[in-house]
This record gives sequence, C-alpha cells and structure tokens, in this order.
Amino acid sequence: MQIKPYARTLAITLSLAFVAGCSSTGGGQDGDLTGSAGGTDRGGITTGSADGRGVNGDRDGRDGQRIDADGRIPQTRTIYFEYDSDAIRSEFEPVLTAHVRFLRANPSASVVLQGHTDERGTREYNLALGERRADAVASYLNVQGVSPSQVEVVSYGEERPAARGQNEQAYAQNRRVVFAY
Repeated sequence: MQIKPYARTLAITLSLAFVAGCSSTGGGQDGDLTGSAGGTDRGGITTGSADGRGVNGDRDGRDGQRIDADGRIPQTRTIYFEYDSDAIRSEFEPVLTAHVRFLRANPSASVVLQGHTDERGTREYNLALGERRADAVASYLNVQGVSPSQVEVVSYGEERPAARGQNEQAYAQNRRVVFAY
C-alpha cells in the first residue's frame, strides 16, 4: 500500500493552503525598497526614509537616542538577512529595539512577522527558511521583554518577492522579515 507518498503530498498541500490563507489584504509593505527617498548601503539596502530618519529611527541615523519617543509604530518595518541565513545582522538591532520599545509600551498591540526568502532553493526549503528568520526575530523580541502573545510568525518563503530579478540586488531585497502591524 502506498499511503505515505499521498500523506506527505496532502501535508504539503495543507501547509501551503494554510500559508496562502494567512495572506494580508491589499496595501504595500512599508519596508519596500523601491521608490524610497532614503540612502542605500553597499548592498542596495535602504538606510533612511523620506523624513530624514535613519534605520534606527533617529534624525541623523547615528545616535539611537530618539527612537520613536512619541509612541508611534516604528517607520522601518523590514530587516534583511544574508544568503541562506537566519542570523540577525547587527546593523538591524536599532530597528528591532524600536519595535521592542513600541510593543512593550503598547501591550494591546500585536505584530505579524512575515518571513521571506529569495527564489533560490526549493519551495519547501524556502518556507522553512522564512519561518526560521521570522522565529529569530520573534525570539529577539521575546528576550527583550515583548509578550509572546503579541507576536505571530508566518512564512511566505519565495512567494511574495519585494523585487523581481535574478541578480544579487533583487535577492538581497527579498531576504527579509517584515513587521506587519
């Protein structure tokens, strides 16, 4: 009897249907890199925003002392990862700190961490990698005092690219976790 292949196919199909059912409706991503008025680092990653704030939310992008002091949702809502990695890059710790401060100051607020990958790798591998990236961010938030009930993790793998193309710049923009409030 060959039930195992069918069971595995059914499990994968149900998993993909669940992920598709968790999709958001309408709107763009605040962390979208195209059309931003900020600068870019050597990898093409946006480091600022239209109002002159740096990645850590401060006015000059350096001091880190004025991160969202007014209690608003942090402007930078996307962090990026290296190829085939779920390790949080140190340059994005100020962004995460801003989100920690917001979530701790607003215990009724919740966030969905959306994990994404570039198109390289199998669909199953990329779903797992996207989930590991989002889990790494969720763990960071939890260690910093954010309640686990405020954080939900979802992986889209390669299914929702921020940039089209088969070059390193497009790949770098697709390897991300997006904070969706």
